Amino acid sequence: MRVLVVDDEPDSNEVVSAVLMVRGAEVRVAGSAAQALDVLHAWIPDLVVCDIGMPERDGYSLLRAMRERSTLARVPAIALTAYATRDDRIRILGAGFQLHITKPIDPEELIASVVNVATMIGKL
Repeated sequence: MRVLVVDDEPDSNEVVSAVLMVRGAEVRVAGSAAQALDVLHAWIPDLVVCDIGMPERDGYSLLRAMRERSTLARVPAIALTAYATRDDRIRILGAGFQLHITKPIDPEELIASVVNVATMIGKL
């Protein structure tokens, strides 16, 4: 499974990508929404794991930009964020993210969420 991990925190990117690579995922990392869009010009992932609260362009903006491109419109996305209230989850899911994972990252929850999305899209 091909996964793009997007977070402005290098430590978060390192942990998430390491957890996914150990399980066999092909992972690319971006430190911002702008970098993610650059990666997405040449590489189409099966899934995006994206932080919401990033400077300049947040995760919502990245998801909107993805949905505007026909090649990326159906790529599922998991929100990875410290925003953990009920209203935050409603906004995240309403924006089009398939799942919401709170920080700090629980590796087992991350894997279970990725497996869930992979099953939904027929990658498992």
